[in-house]
Amino acid sequence: MSIQAPFGRLLTAMVTPFKDDLSINWASVEEIAAHLVSSGHDGIVLNGTTGEAPTTSDEEKVEIIKVVRKVVGSNIKIVAGAGNNETSHSLEQARQAAKAGADGLLVVTPYYNKPPQAGIAAHFEAMAGASDLPIMLYDIPHRTGVAIEPDTIVKLAANPKIAALKDAKGDIASTSWVIKRCAIPVYSGDDILNLPLLSVGAVGFVSVCGHSVGSELKQMLNAFFSGDVAKAVEIHQKLLPVYTGTFRTQGAILTKAALDLMGLSGGRVRLPLVDATEDQINQLREDLRAGGVKVK
Repeated sequence: MSIQAPFGRLLTAMVTPFKDDLSINWASVEEIAAHLVSSGHDGIVLNGTTGEAPTTSDEEKVEIIKVVRKVVGSNIKIVAGAGNNETSHSLEQARQAAKAGADGLLVVTPYYNKPPQAGIAAHFEAMAGASDLPIMLYDIPHRTGVAIEPDTIVKLAANPKIAALKDAKGDIASTSWVIKRCAIPVYSGDDILNLPLLSVGAVGFVSVCGHSVGSELKQMLNAFFSGDVAKAVEIHQKLLPVYTGTFRTQGAILTKAALDLMGLSGGRVRLPLVDATEDQINQLREDLRAGGVKVK
């Protein structure tokens, strides 16, 4: 069975860099987007968890898409986050993202409300009808409070507008059965499980660590899909300190700190997140170096 990767194989969920006054640093948005392209990315996910989407306005989200599109051109896929816990607002975000130039939509399970599976399915079906853009379902139950159950995923996969699944469930057995049952293209949404998910049929990654080790992740993908599994395992093991180090606290916090250590401008975070402490930055520096990342 060969499952196609509708958005390419390597995508990273990009941070939204903020200045000291917490306005968006547009020069840094351009710089980080160009950095991701230069490290081998096929696509960029904007306005997601790592992009601190809950703290950016609808107007800011639209402008982020427009600015990144100007930087990356037409060959790099832009997948825009367009989901929250209220369907009518999510539909409007979907329409705005399509108008701004996105190639696809990342739609998370409605959070906090803890809807039943019928409500989850109805939400995603409504989002699929909101625009002409294909949908990537986002299953991350430890954040949303409720999983997309396998039967629901299989049902939704029959909709031609639902093109992929970002899997951050952490249940490889469940995901294995989903892939077998409906062949939905699955993207790993948990960096430390990137290689294990490839082994059961995933097509690529929606990474966070791609900010710091994008080139290595591309090498892992190329090695795996060319049949050099031993090389892919070698890269996986090399990157373990980066995977662990980036998530010692919330991912956006330490990703921004990592970018700063790499000489790029990660910038501040908006509340309720808080910037990395000096101790956290020192530990992150050690973790990145242990994974082969050049930092200052």
